[in-house]
Amino acid sequence: MQKTVFEQANECLKATDPEKKCALTRQLAEDWQHGKLSTDYSDEAEIIGEAGRPEYPKLVDPKNLPKRGIKSEEGRIVLAHALAHIEFNAINLALDAVYRFRDMPKEFYSDWIQVADEEAYHFGLLKSYIEKRDHLYGDFEAHNGLWEMAQKTSHDVMIRMALVPRVLEARGLDVTPGLMKKLEQANDDEFVEHLKIIHHDEIGHVAIGSRWFKYVCEQRGLDARAQFKQLIQEYMNGTLKGPFDTVVRIQAGFTEQELEDLSAMEL
Repeated sequence: MQKTVFEQANECLKATDPEKKCALTRQLAEDWQHGKLSTDYSDEAEIIGEAGRPEYPKLVDPKNLPKRGIKSEEGRIVLAHALAHIEFNAINLALDAVYRFRDMPKEFYSDWIQVADEEAYHFGLLKSYIEKRDHLYGDFEAHNGLWEMAQKTSHDVMIRMALVPRVLEARGLDVTPGLMKKLEQANDDEFVEHLKIIHHDEIGHVAIGSRWFKYVCEQRGLDARAQFKQLIQEYMNGTLKGPFDTVVRIQAGFTEQELEDLSAMEL
């Protein structure tokens, strides 16, 4: 009997060892590409809990994470670790979208498997950077904000597409160019090259979120612009941290009207 994409995504999701999770995710992408996985299912997705992750890093409240400058190598290692943790969470988020939201078009699964595979690649780049500098993923504390939003949005694919790619991950599009400039000033060419790859791919990931958010709104007869504003009101207290990189956000599927709305909500 042919294995389903949902079963295989769940195996990846539950893996706790980062190396194993990345290897399983690459295998998922390969098997899907070669038509080895079906989208048939007889059971529903499990209620969302914690995704598979290692014992470390220790998770703390974001307010309790120490601030370090990136002029020092130690500060850049801590930054790379924080970004690696975001990428690790992003693998789980993409896998959960594949596993959880059934009866979507096949292109939805193709898109989110591609995202999971690319996030695994990004995680590997940053993990390698840390390891070259005598540290390991897990050496520093981290927070669980991305996965907490996955839990809050697990009941509705439309809300997930709006708030994870188009709010949380889109914030990375705004701040990464500034980070790259600072790293260039610190002459850290390796880190800059990693961030160039990540930034390029993340534009595509947010665009995928935009595409499927608008698709579900259309299917439900909802106005996407009004719906996005309403969800930010409900889940983000009606405000978002700016400034926004409008050029990149347009590339990532935002409309001019949505950007006007975001400017009006900017903290």
